[in-house]
Amino acid sequence: MSNAGLTLYVPQDSAAVAVGANEVAQALQKAVLAAGKTANVLRNSSRGLFWLEPLLEVDTPQGRLGFGPVAAEDLDGLLAAGLLDLQDQPEALKKTMAHPLCLGWVEKMPYLAKQERLTFARMGVTQPLSLSDYEAHGGWAGLRQALTLTPEAIVQQVTDAGLRGRGGAAFPAGIKWKTVLGAASAQKYIVCNADEGDSGTYSDRMTLEGDPYLLIEGMAIAGLAVGATQGYVYIRSEYPDAVRVFEQAIGLARAAGFLGPNLLHSGRTFELQVRMAAGAYVCGEETALLESLEGKRGIVRAKPPLPAIEGLWGQPTVINNVITLASVPVILAKGAEFYKNFGMGRSRGTLPFQLAGNIKHGGLVEKAFGLSLRELVFDFGGGTASGRPVKAIQVGGPLGAYIPESQWDTPLDYEAYAAFGGVVGHGGVVVHDDRANLAELARYAMAFCALESCGKCTPCRIGSTRGEEILVRLQRTENKQAQTQDVKLLRDLCDTMLNGSLCAMGGMTPYPVLSALNHYPEDFGLKA
Repeated sequence: MSNAGLTLYVPQDSAAVAVGANEVAQALQKAVLAAGKTANVLRNSSRGLFWLEPLLEVDTPQGRLGFGPVAAEDLDGLLAAGLLDLQDQPEALKKTMAHPLCLGWVEKMPYLAKQERLTFARMGVTQPLSLSDYEAHGGWAGLRQALTLTPEAIVQQVTDAGLRGRGGAAFPAGIKWKTVLGAASAQKYIVCNADEGDSGTYSDRMTLEGDPYLLIEGMAIAGLAVGATQGYVYIRSEYPDAVRVFEQAIGLARAAGFLGPNLLHSGRTFELQVRMAAGAYVCGEETALLESLEGKRGIVRAKPPLPAIEGLWGQPTVINNVITLASVPVILAKGAEFYKNFGMGRSRGTLPFQLAGNIKHGGLVEKAFGLSLRELVFDFGGGTASGRPVKAIQVGGPLGAYIPESQWDTPLDYEAYAAFGGVVGHGGVVVHDDRANLAELARYAMAFCALESCGKCTPCRIGSTRGEEILVRLQRTENKQAQTQDVKLLRDLCDTMLNGSLCAMGGMTPYPVLSALNHYPEDFGLKA
């Protein structure tokens, strides 16, 4: 029997490549040739199970069988176990599944089976630049539906779905789009913030590298909704693979009619270009991003005017991050009611949470809002990689609060977290074990702000510098009276930064500092 139909998948995601995926793919191709087989070795996107990368998948009549983490030197043993015979020799399955690296049927792995993958439904399944793969798995259905609707109806769908910005501020996307739609202007823009600078986050990068047409489709729908004909994707400069893949995707999509002056023969226009980011954290703030896009230094603008009224080059502009725009196609394809049935309260739909730090099973978990941090870190993440107790979990990036165990059961919901001074943000979850020093981590937050501040407003520029000095003094003195004075001064300073900063850079820096001070006073040498 021939095994011409055998297909093997090795991810081309940069995280997988960093741990040897290219070497595995090359060695596998050589092994196939040496064995006289005609199997296909394809490069797919990553499923986000990063502790198992490189993850090798084999397409069988029963489904995809996974092996990982696989190194090039493991292939001889896998071939001896019948890896290349799985398509046409049923008896080989039992032997292959007994191999130590066999993970079983990929779709049935608990880590994946317990997720609600709406935005990341294709991740790990398709080849990133294959238009036919994308369409075969539901791609372009949202765009085709949008072309049958009026701009007002598209905006209403997004509004009714309850979609909020996934970049951190959680502002309702529909309201922002409605403002731009109602603005009178001959030129409007769609800007995608792909300057993913938060520590421990990678969902934007995974989308750009692994499912680029999803973002293209979401941005095209946004253009149809508000009357914008030009879009820009501002991609983090540290993401060269994402830039390369996404630029290729734009070219292929344009050639196939999904971008350009006659979108799917509709007579509508939407063009898209990539811009490399400036390498500054503050350019993740929407107005600093606009300044950078215009070729200027990335400095935060005063608001008003809002970017929706006067944005890029003074024109009405929709600015959303990658996951916000990538969530739009499924809303248009399946309806607002379908999407809003996921989640809780005012937090509708799903969010791709990203597990990082001292975590046993680091990776992406897309779940509806409402699960707890305890479920994420222990049920999915498996606890710490070190095997030691978890001490603190930072949620929402480097300026997010440190969450103590007493709050791990709070539902992951924008309002529930805001109620105790936390932020869900971009969905980054960084775990620290019991060896972490929260006083030192708090000092780092102030130092980070001082380094990355655009310098425009005094609370952020000066406050972060003075804050770091106070935190250094707190760690060095045992004088209780001096400590009491410094703690009061630090809290007053945080209040000024929180309420007086021009943007979230200075406004959020107090979150990690105050949470560390409130929940881990012993790390500052203070009495609990």
